Amino acid sequence: MSRIRVLVVDDSVVVRRLVTDTLAGDPAIDVVGTAANGQIALTKVEQLAPDLVTMDIEMPVMDGIGAVRALRASGSRVPIIMFSTLTERGASATLDALAAGATDYVTKPANVGSVSESLATVARELIPRIKALVPNRGHVGALATPAAGSGSGAAAPALRPLGARTVTLRPAPRPRPLRAIVVGSSTGGPEALSRVFSALSSPLPVPVLVVQHMPPVFTRQLAARLDRATGGTVVEASGGEELRPGHVYVAPGDHHLELQRSASGARTVLTQGPPVNFCRPAVDVLFRSAVTVYGGDLLAVVLTGMGSDGRAGCEDVVAAGGTVYAQDERSSVVWGMPGAVATAGLAHRVLPLDQVAHTLVGAVQHATGAPAARASGGAA
Repeated sequence: MSRIRVLVVDDSVVVRRLVTDTLAGDPAIDVVGTAANGQIALTKVEQLAPDLVTMDIEMPVMDGIGAVRALRASGSRVPIIMFSTLTERGASATLDALAAGATDYVTKPANVGSVSESLATVARELIPRIKALVPNRGHVGALATPAAGSGSGAAAPALRPLGARTVTLRPAPRPRPLRAIVVGSSTGGPEALSRVFSALSSPLPVPVLVVQHMPPVFTRQLAARLDRATGGTVVEASGGEELRPGHVYVAPGDHHLELQRSASGARTVLTQGPPVNFCRPAVDVLFRSAVTVYGGDLLAVVLTGMGSDGRAGCEDVVAAGGTVYAQDERSSVVWGMPGAVATAGLAHRVLPLDQVAHTLVGAVQHATGAPAARASGGAA
């Protein structure tokens, strides 16, 4: 099994050494070079052909965002993980980098008491992302088997090729009202969400709730960017909001987003219970909570991301009679979360990203019988 070749780019000698030492401790990773700014990084990417690049944002000569733009303009598709600070400025710059073509990000260690703690923090955040973004190093996905009970009296589920895998699609559920949409995403999610919501020319006539795995500050910045990109209203949930049609509520970093019945329908509740799937906010928490309020009058959408957060929640949605969509493998940055849902036989549809907005509009129109938002682009 060949090792994952990584180029480390940072203007700080201390950070370069910290990252290099951290990655050197993993037998699957080989640090093939370092660079002190973006301009040097461009040359080294061409010379060394790394499998992945870690990139600081603020650097002299050429910063990380400029380097990402230059690499993408040259046609390079190498995965790029940005190193960010946990600040308003760092969050804004990180989202700029993701919009420019960066693949993912990690936050730099802050307020840690020792070098060993810093190493552990970097290893915990960075190494799993590297392995997820370069999955062809000794990782072979197995073919999915049909979900148990998937053929209970209904039409036989269809098989669809997706990348190297085949998944079992569930038969369409019985028609029922649609009262809310819940969305979960992680790695690659900010840009996926941006593309979905910017494709809607007018608001969806049901409330939408989103869990994106992100720390505090970042989720507020993400909500503000999505609000500017769409015809609806996007806010970071603050807890206690009565859900309104045409509004999108983004779970804040470090808080689970749950729903509670109210006189007018439902309202948001924020909690800081234990992480679920190592995440807070967690997709499973939102999805399961939404089922307790809406039953099967619910559409769950799982977009690109690492891990399997959302699979258990989708089981509850399906058991209640709701509908589940998952992003397909080819258009996902990491087919972890949507792949976990699809290969478990929980998805009624598996869609390319550019068809998600159009399909949501169609689902809402079909369920409500009323005109809904229009989606620009995508399949007709």
